[in-house]
Amino acid sequence: MASKQQSVVSVGGRTITLTNLEKVLYPETGTTKADVIEYYVSVADVMLPHVKDRPATRKRWVHGVGTAEEPGAVFFQKDLGDSAPTWLARGVIEHSDHANSYPLVNDVATLTWLGQIAALEIHVPQWRFDAQGRKQNPDRFVLDLDPGEGVPLADCAEVAALARGILRDMGLDPIPVTSGSKGIHLYAALDGSQSSDDVTEVAHELARALEAEHPNDIVSSMSRALRPGKVFIDWSQNRAAKTTIAPYSLRGKLRPMVAAPRTWRELMSKDLRQLDYRETIRRITDRGDPMAALAGAPAGGDRLAHYRERRDASKTPEPMPDSYRGGPGRRFVIQEHRARAHHLDFRLEHDGVLVSWALPRGLPSDAQHNRLAVQTEDHPVEYADFEGVIPRGEYGAGTVEIWDTGDYELEKWREDEVIVSLHGRAGGGLGAPTRVALIRTTPAVDGKGASWLLHRMKAQKPDHDWSRQSAESSGAVANEMRQRGELAPMLATLAERTELDDEDEWAIEMKWDGIRAIAVVDANAGTATLSSRNALDLGRSYPELISALLRAAAHTGHAVLDGEIVAPDSTGRPDFGRLQARMGLTGEREVERAAQSVPVQFIVFDVLELDGVSLIDSSYDERRGRLERALAPTQKVVLPAAITVGLDAALEISADLGLEGVVAKRRDGSYKPGRRSTDWLKFKHLRTQEVVIGGWRPGNGARRDSIGSLLLGVPSDDGLRYVGRVGTGFSAKALDAARSRMAGLASASSPFIDVPETVARDAHWVRPELVAEVEFFEWTSTGQLRQPSWRGWRPEKSPSDVTPESEAGPR
Repeated sequence: MASKQQSVVSVGGRTITLTNLEKVLYPETGTTKADVIEYYVSVADVMLPHVKDRPATRKRWVHGVGTAEEPGAVFFQKDLGDSAPTWLARGVIEHSDHANSYPLVNDVATLTWLGQIAALEIHVPQWRFDAQGRKQNPDRFVLDLDPGEGVPLADCAEVAALARGILRDMGLDPIPVTSGSKGIHLYAALDGSQSSDDVTEVAHELARALEAEHPNDIVSSMSRALRPGKVFIDWSQNRAAKTTIAPYSLRGKLRPMVAAPRTWRELMSKDLRQLDYRETIRRITDRGDPMAALAGAPAGGDRLAHYRERRDASKTPEPMPDSYRGGPGRRFVIQEHRARAHHLDFRLEHDGVLVSWALPRGLPSDAQHNRLAVQTEDHPVEYADFEGVIPRGEYGAGTVEIWDTGDYELEKWREDEVIVSLHGRAGGGLGAPTRVALIRTTPAVDGKGASWLLHRMKAQKPDHDWSRQSAESSGAVANEMRQRGELAPMLATLAERTELDDEDEWAIEMKWDGIRAIAVVDANAGTATLSSRNALDLGRSYPELISALLRAAAHTGHAVLDGEIVAPDSTGRPDFGRLQARMGLTGEREVERAAQSVPVQFIVFDVLELDGVSLIDSSYDERRGRLERALAPTQKVVLPAAITVGLDAALEISADLGLEGVVAKRRDGSYKPGRRSTDWLKFKHLRTQEVVIGGWRPGNGARRDSIGSLLLGVPSDDGLRYVGRVGTGFSAKALDAARSRMAGLASASSPFIDVPETVARDAHWVRPELVAEVEFFEWTSTGQLRQPSWRGWRPEKSPSDVTPESEAGPR
């Protein structure tokens, strides 16, 4: 953030004049207005979904919060007033004798403006305005747990746990927020079917019930005289006229504390405390938003309302649940619907419902023939199992049969584009894994569903093709497993931290940064093989692992093991960059030389077969127990210790060790060879990097006439250093905007000091004046970004502001 006394910036296309940026708003920490604005910009992605379309009341400290001896003046502001920018989104609340116009904090520009006017605290109600500016029913339930005099924060956490038990029995799954002041807030998603008065009454009854059970610890009365020594449960903030400090809002305390969403494991920690703004930024970078599930709650209504409106529950056999359910489900179903018009219905589980399309002409048979897909109302997830006859006279009358069903692998889900890989059931209509893209062509209009094109995409490299295996292992069971495709490794589904349900049902493992491999060991015959995910023989490249596997499994007759080949660095941390020096080597001498300089290990984490008995249908816990008893680990064949801490602590350990993330495995889940399943969830650490754009390369296929990737650089003492290219994370609109943005910056020569020839061959260069931001997983050993994904432009930054992520401080 600029340090000048006045600066005109463009944020999201809005021009904002920032003044007195060096004014200290928190004297105790020296936190300036520039720091406050930078904080709100940094947390915008996670904060905005929680405040969008809610009228915002502001608490402003124009001259700062002051000190304990001389507190700063504060004023509470509801009405916007005439000085507010005209571009601010507004919502109007009518009162008996006047109307107040409130800002709607719907974009980064509004957050920036609020920081400029020193609106440190942002308070919002539990309801939103709809698109027509009408007040909706609440979509959130909240309890404010406020500790009375002499009550520590840990006691609030205990009361929160008590409230959680009741709320979960009611079908609500609360998420805690340490308020940044003294207490804790509990939020839960609602379906929008109840009024604020109804919700308030439920909250009041809950508070009274907890007080009745714990009269010495809890009070629900509004009388302040009763609060010392107890936790006050403020249920009244569910009233339509009441507001609560917004998640991720700063607080006007002596230090810049934050109303920070937390995990339940954190809440139960003996080290629980309130968080400041720098800690909050680090947590978001490392862990994401613990409250993200609530951001996906339906605003202003039940997502199944349209589904119910069209059906008479007393006449149709179709499932009619009271509400939709959340969760990390990745199920699909294609149903053959013999109605007035014979067609297929295509449904994908997403955000707790089945997002649905009607396919009048069915699925495309190849990549050259697209098919029309008309989006219909969301269906309940229970509909994925529905087969039957819908009676004549009812909506959709006719016969419904499941054509195929299974799990899907999500590649992209955006408002106008969805890409998934479908893995159907044996004997299903798909016949084989199928990769499709849905591309929206027209939005929904006048009650008619949006029109989409369904496109069959080129299949990605198959996870297994055992016809290419060059080495043959012994063992009748292994051969039978191979013939059935059961030697392909099971794959995990990428997930957000908030998607994990009851942690007691999951086992946590570290995610190892290497090459996935299946080992088949026949100790009796003295043979072993190592095969990659795509069935390549790895034994010639890593011969030292073959002999190590025979020693590790010496007292077993036969074993089929699943694991990861890694190349540890000097600290023992797997280094994917080091491993590349071993990849693809097959010559005996070159392999021998590489093995001396880059030793490898095989990290074993699962077992598919032991001594002629297949274990793929056994639970994870049973397989893990059998593995521990069967394997005798060596220096090169490693069985990692079981992790006994929860997800949050495991992620912290993983980050401290410099690992890629963790994997959660459902304890009662079976092994699903060759399939990506939600029984295994992977959680990766995500990092961001500001970059300078130095050029672009044309795309292929649908992007043939557009940008395929942007070329990225980071300034160094010698010039602009090439750090990779980014071609994912864009919408078609973003690509068009990028080309327009670079149109006037074309250059005849490369701005990079070290761009590879393979990249430069068809590159279009631009002057290095534009700054953007990408997500990535790590720096490679050669100084490039691994798996970058587009986040967006940083128009407020100049190239001289850009430094490598590891050197930059928190934003």
